Amino acid sequence: MSIQYEVEQLPDSYGVSDSFPKDFGYGEEEPDIEDSSSPSDSKPRILLMGLRRSGKSSIQKVVFHKMSPNETLFLESTNKIYKDDISSSSFVNFQIWDFPGQVDFLDPTFDYEMIFRGTGALIFVIDAQDDYMEALGRLHLTVSRAYRVNPEINFEVFIHKVDGLSDDHKIETQRDIHQRANDDLADASLEKLHLSFYLTSIYDHSIFEAFSKVVQKLIPQLPTLENLLNIFISNSGIEKAFLFDVVSKIYIATDSSPVDMQSYELCCDMIDVVIDVSCIYGLREDGSGSAYDKESMAIIKLNNTTVLYLKEVTKFLALVCILREESFERKGLIDYNFHCFRKAIHEVFEVGVSSQRPLGSQAVGSPCNKAVALNGTPRNTL
Repeated sequence: MSIQYEVEQLPDSYGVSDSFPKDFGYGEEEPDIEDSSSPSDSKPRILLMGLRRSGKSSIQKVVFHKMSPNETLFLESTNKIYKDDISSSSFVNFQIWDFPGQVDFLDPTFDYEMIFRGTGALIFVIDAQDDYMEALGRLHLTVSRAYRVNPEINFEVFIHKVDGLSDDHKIETQRDIHQRANDDLADASLEKLHLSFYLTSIYDHSIFEAFSKVVQKLIPQLPTLENLLNIFISNSGIEKAFLFDVVSKIYIATDSSPVDMQSYELCCDMIDVVIDVSCIYGLREDGSGSAYDKESMAIIKLNNTTVLYLKEVTKFLALVCILREESFERKGLIDYNFHCFRKAIHEVFEVGVSSQRPLGSQAVGSPCNKAVALNGTPRNTL
């Protein structure tokens, strides 16, 4: 489905809810890890940990199940470990494990080695509006034990619920948590353990931005994707490009220029608009069809000479570009370059599947070099 708009101004936010019909999202949760004997257990895991009421379940519901932030107020407290395999409707091929805050996974009877050994990232959520001293103690115990089992885990700290804090208070809270957490690690001679910190809230796009950074670290093809995006924008007159997972609005890659939060929010809002309109006008009368398919494309022209351009890459991925109107006059060149870029993306992942080994560590010569003659001149920059 092709959609074109000319608008004076986009609202500050279209929200993160109601962007997909109920059957467009993810499957039901599996209730307990004890019931897990399927092959999906071999997939990389992202663990959500933290004290009770820190916001772990709300984060999962908003990012991966399209729940409205206001609806999360009525979520019951998690009382057992939940896992959620989200790969069936998303490019993101991971499991999210939500740990209740009261579970003492450091108990000797708990098989923490099994959990940490298969983990790609551990996200520890700290409630910034609460007294976080107890949370810092639990953070230290958690990451130190996990690091000794699996030093390859990416340790991420979400300083959450910052929507209720002033800008100065946000910065001071982040500085204090960062300092105390790293001091605790230094006292335990764990200086090599690296913690990444993010200020997050489910009421704005910060939670999607933070999760994007977490997921990108677990994608072995990331360097190749970034190089392809750099080549594409440099030969197309595009200012910024994101490769989005459409369902979660996580961007799995972007070009090497810095990410401006406002630009990212505009791209997220565009995905919401495209899916909303497609759900209303793009489906057949009997409700069949898909809100997002290989024909999906949209153009939104803003009153500040900025153009937003969305094109389908795969059934899960969309390329969203930001460019100027004068550059968009060369739409034919952009579309040709996009065709080459799309072909390269498909070949990159085909090679990854056929080789069954991380693609990001390969030279990626054949598929990329064949497909990056984006301006008519072969480029061997990968």
